Order: sequence, then structure tokens, then C-alpha cells
Amino acid sequence: MVTAHRRQPSRLGGPWLLGLLARLLLWGSPGAWASYLRRSSSCMPIPHRMALCYDIGYSEMRIPNLLEHETMPEVIQQSSSWLPLLARECHPDARIFLCSLFAPICLDRLIYPCRSLCEAVKRSCAPVMACYGYPWPEILNCNKFPADHELCIAAVSMGENSSSRRTVPRASCKDCELEEASTAREILENLCANDFAVKIRILRKNTTTTISDFDLDPSRVEVLKHGPLLRTEIPTRLQQWLDIDATCVHNIMRGTHAGVFVVSGEVQSDKVVVNKAYAWQKKNRNLHQAVRRWKHHRCPEQAVRKV
Repeated sequence: MVTAHRRQPSRLGGPWLLGLLARLLLWGSPGAWASYLRRSSSCMPIPHRMALCYDIGYSEMRIPNLLEHETMPEVIQQSSSWLPLLARECHPDARIFLCSLFAPICLDRLIYPCRSLCEAVKRSCAPVMACYGYPWPEILNCNKFPADHELCIAAVSMGENSSSRRTVPRASCKDCELEEASTAREILENLCANDFAVKIRILRKNTTTTISDFDLDPSRVEVLKHGPLLRTEIPTRLQQWLDIDATCVHNIMRGTHAGVFVVSGEVQSDKVVVNKAYAWQKKNRNLHQAVRRWKHHRCPEQAVRKV
């Protein structure tokens, strides 16, 4: 019986890796190419300091890698520059794609990412990079990678059932964080400055995927200000925001599974953008006071129109 690889990874970390190994068996023996590969590269443990790919699901990588980095210090330095992009959670397969290049799995043949995987990650992550003035690099030109019918690493998130597939987050150039409710007056000024303001409850649906899914509790939506939106469309718009702006929601939730928040923001064509978020907690007395006063509060422009 012919095996497609002689060196097994010490940790099998997920279905994407098991699927790759199954495809290798179907492709058969690498023959002379494997002999060349063993002479020209070596297997090395993925070090702790390589945060991008450590604990990705296998423990050894090939040097030089697929980006022609020839030493481990060079790999660690170059790969670390991609960590901020991963923190933006622009695509659930971004880490697998990058690690297939920076830390190729140590098998008897080099396995490149599929062109479709590159294109999917690029569609979601290139706009995020553009927010910070960085173009999609030529070394990641998707046309360089093999088509899906060839042996390659395919997208994981696209292999799920279409009915359960999550919406891939879009670019969000503006960061949002959980605000401290400093004074009631400041909160009221913020509510006046934004298009909408809503008190909502957010639920985390899962904690097992790269990007968590969040749901809006429809029974816990209190509209303080709807602005150009209809009251009835606000829950749908906010659920869309939960689906596409993973980084913002992640920053607000801070690892919790559920929470009540007062969020405010602006309407931009077909979506809403949250600019401010306050945690609804007993200790936030200024927030409670601001919400109570809001019903009778006149924003500056309203006062001008009354005169």
C-alpha cells in the first residue's frame, strides 16, 4: 500500500487538516518530487514565539517556507506583522491561509493554499488593510496558487452547510470600544450627536469558531432614538451590524456570553455603524440617569427649531 506522506504531524488540530491528509492519500506517492523536497528543505518545530501559527493544529513546518524565508528568525519577524490583521477578524480562514505559507505543514510535498481560499480571504481582508494604507501584497497574488481541482488547502468556512454558514465580516475602518459613562451630560451629548441610540441585549451563540457569532435578543430592544430609520427596521439593521462588524462587537463584549448595552451610531447607506457603546450595569449610575432624562431632553438642534 502506498502512503502519501512519511512524516505525521504530532497534533491533528481540525477537520481541515484531516481533509488535507485524506486528499493526499487519494493523490498517491509524490515520487521524485519528495526526494527533491527532502534535500532542499528541512522540518522544524513551530516555535512558541511564532504567535501567528503556533498551535495551528500541527507542530512542524518546513524551512524555507513558501514565501522563501530561509531562517526561523526571519519567519517569526515577517509573520508577526500579520497579527494585527488577525486581530481585526476579517475572515475566519485568514490564519489557515497565512500559516499555509509562513509555516507549511511538514509533509513529503509542498501544499499550497487553493486559489479560492486566497480570493475569499483577500475579499474580506484587503479592504481592512486598505483602511490603514496597506495594499494586498504581490507575494499573496491569488493567481499564483492552484485551482480547487488540484491538491491544495481549501477554505474551511465555505465547506459548511449553506444554511449554517455565517456572514463573513466586511471591512470596518473605525474601531469601537466599550465607553466609560463619565457624566450623564456627556452621554446625552453623544446621543444627540448620533443618528440612532438603542438599548439592546447581545448574546454570544458560540465560542468554538475563529469568529464568534452574536445574536440580538429581539425581546430586549428599547429604541431611544431612531433618526432616519423606522423603529421596526432597527432590530434587523442591528443584527446585520452584529454579523458584519465582528471586531467592534468583540471589543464591546469583552469575552462575556451575554450583556445589555446602550449603543449609538450613524446610518451609512445600507448599514448602521456603531460609534459608542456603554455597558448597562448597576454601577453605571450616570448611564442610568442619562437614559431616564433622555425622554425629556432637547438636543441643541431641536431647541433651535423650537425658537
